[in-house]
Amino acid sequence: MSETTLTFLGAGSMNGSILRGVLAGGADPADVRATTRSASSAAELRRETGVTVLAGEEDTEANRKAVAGADVVLLGVKPYAVLDLAREIAPALEPDTVVVSVAAGVALDALRKALPEGQPVVRCMPNTPSSVGRGVLSVTPGEHTTAEQLGVVKTVLSSVGTVVEVPEHLIRAVTGVSGSGPAYVFYLAEAMQRAGEQLGLDTDTARVLAKETVSGAGVLLSPEDADPAALRRAVTSPGGTTEQAITTFDEKGLRDIIAAGAAASAAKGDEMEQEYGGE
Repeated sequence: MSETTLTFLGAGSMNGSILRGVLAGGADPADVRATTRSASSAAELRRETGVTVLAGEEDTEANRKAVAGADVVLLGVKPYAVLDLAREIAPALEPDTVVVSVAAGVALDALRKALPEGQPVVRCMPNTPSSVGRGVLSVTPGEHTTAEQLGVVKTVLSSVGTVVEVPEHLIRAVTGVSGSGPAYVFYLAEAMQRAGEQLGLDTDTARVLAKETVSGAGVLLSPEDADPAALRRAVTSPGGTTEQAITTFDEKGLRDIIAAGAAASAAKGDEMEQEYGGE
């Protein structure tokens, strides 16, 4: 990691989380660069991290300067701006620099067309727990990305969570399960809090019970060999209170509702790929 030069174009919530995770994992700040839009955010990031940060409002060449000589460049801007950013930096990239997009809805083919011929690219779908080092991030390499280059990208991203490799046609499934997934869990906690209130608890107590239950259950799921179904069965005694709740969930079609929500998220990802196709 210490010999890998990294550039983060945009240091918002996701790219910023990865940047901080890389530093926490032992990367030398001297090997890390970043760009931000404003001078004030650049100054703040410099103070916090010690990395070289260029501000677009101070230097129109900031992004090109930041990618010069980099081994890995992470594009962390909004999806609608990714292809324009790729075109902007294209002349300044080394032929073997790996360009990683962490934006939803930008296909590898669109990214490839915005960059020099043969440029190694990787598409990544992260999620928000990356900000606390507990994310899950999928990677999908482009045709010109070598196994060694993909390994470097995986090492970088593993600083903020678990990395899985998937083919591009399954990124929509990743989007539906883990990309949008943290919001499902927060929604569940909201619903549990509301249920507690309806059963007579005050708001603060209901919130604590819901939050800590969801958080604690997440810890039980953390081991690599943890099986959600087995954990659920272990706390569902025949004829008991939990079994009654699970039976009711099944009767109400909760599994189908979750599947429908994940499918809707995946479909929205497909729609975004059409919108940001770069044609």
